[in-house]
Amino acid sequence: MKRLISTYYSGFAFNLATFVLRIGLGVLMVPHGYDKLVQFAKYKKEFMDFMGLGSTFSLLLVIFAEFFCAIFLVMGLFTRLAAFALLVTMAVASFKAHNGEIFGDGEMATLYLSGFTAILLLGAGKASLDGILGK
Repeated sequence: MKRLISTYYSGFAFNLATFVLRIGLGVLMVPHGYDKLVQFAKYKKEFMDFMGLGSTFSLLLVIFAEFFCAIFLVMGLFTRLAAFALLVTMAVASFKAHNGEIFGDGEMATLYLSGFTAILLLGAGKASLDGILGK
């Protein structure tokens, strides 16, 4: 019981936690991007025009983040860069697309935003391609 409430954590526990966070968030994000990728023509007509970039270019940026950066996150490759792209995407989704409704329609985007912020701060951990390559 004493060990269960201890504030000590091992390097193994830290690396396992970063692994679970990366894999969980990445795997859950890939279908969002894949859906937008395969239904590009449908989405580009109705997609939000962020900062005057145009709806098509904004959609391309979101697909890059939600699909390709999520795959990088799962592999643990360029983890902090991928997490940053996903963090920006979820911030826009939460505060622009869902009008800052963090407990309403934007709740899922806000949860992802929190998770990607944690990954950005923590890094990939040793159980990743970044960790193996020694970054």
